[in-house]
Amino acid sequence: MPLDRGNALALMQEYTANENLRRHMYAVEAAMRAYARKFGEDEELWGITGLLHDFDYEKWPNDLHRPDDEHPLTGVRILRERGYPAEMLDAILGHAEYTGVPRESRLSRTLFAVDELTGFLTACALVRPTGLSDLKVKSVKKKFRDASFARGVNREDVEKGVAELGVDFSEHVQLVIDAMREIQEDLGLAGTDS
Repeated sequence: MPLDRGNALALMQEYTANENLRRHMYAVEAAMRAYARKFGEDEELWGITGLLHDFDYEKWPNDLHRPDDEHPLTGVRILRERGYPAEMLDAILGHAEYTGVPRESRLSRTLFAVDELTGFLTACALVRPTGLSDLKVKSVKKKFRDASFARGVNREDVEKGVAELGVDFSEHVQLVIDAMREIQEDLGLAGTDS
């Protein structure tokens, strides 16, 4: 099945009404596309993987972290039925630690590395009047060390993702900021002063 962003977007929107969750998936998509360009990989495959990685989360959140049901298993079943590629499905399964699916491909390692970080960067941008427009790595790193800021973000997953991907933390943060900045209006992160 040829990958088509329009079809993927329609699928995501069919299952996800929550605007913040949609924005998260847009942010992950942007970061995945940026990494695909950096690594010389298939930008459509990588971007659509990011766009669809949480499309089932709103309906099947899996609060108990069951490895064999709900998110992301339900979503992967739907995607498999629709003919999405195995590499994408493995990456989506691997982005949830509790599935036990190893992240063996660069695609799966990248998805894991950008997922939690986009949430953290969103939190950083939301507390700034300028949003993402002038967010600096130094500021992100300072907030990252503050355990009381954005408590819902799993910092261990962010650090583990960077290590698995084999990239420098600061360069990783900058690449993801730049990717998200390109769509900051769509993410609601342009700020009030920009």
